[in-house]
Amino acid sequence: MDLLEVFKLRTIAVVGASRDPSKWAHVVPLYLKKAGYRVIPVNPSAGEIWGEKAFRSLLEIPDEVEVVQVFRPSEEVPKIVNEVIKRKRERGDVKVVWLQLGIRAPEESKQRLKEEGIALFEDMCMMETHSRLFGLKPLAPGESSS
Repeated sequence: MDLLEVFKLRTIAVVGASRDPSKWAHVVPLYLKKAGYRVIPVNPSAGEIWGEKAFRSLLEIPDEVEVVQVFRPSEEVPKIVNEVIKRKRERGDVKVVWLQLGIRAPEESKQRLKEEGIALFEDMCMMETHSRLFGLKPLAPGESSS
């Protein structure tokens, strides 16, 4: 799957979504929401973020999830990949795992995703990539944009 195909997918679950507008885990998904994507926060300690109900895990989201965007440390990627694979097998919906800047998957996780037919993009900012491809202005931390 190439980058343009990723951005044709419309529903993004954000693992590690933040309520804090000064954090990238808030800013990047907010940008994507404003660009027309359905953004579903996954944060066990939040009730709601960006006007969307927050879920404790990927497995609790009742709606279709096409992209799983990750804002958690690289050490947590294997656990997240386990949830992604379980969800894919149960619901058949996850097509892409996107690890934000500075986040990388271990080789075993990469291999498992490949075997399941799930595309992986790592160490890339989804907002910067979308902005570059489609010419929209990225947000800065603390900026809510209009």
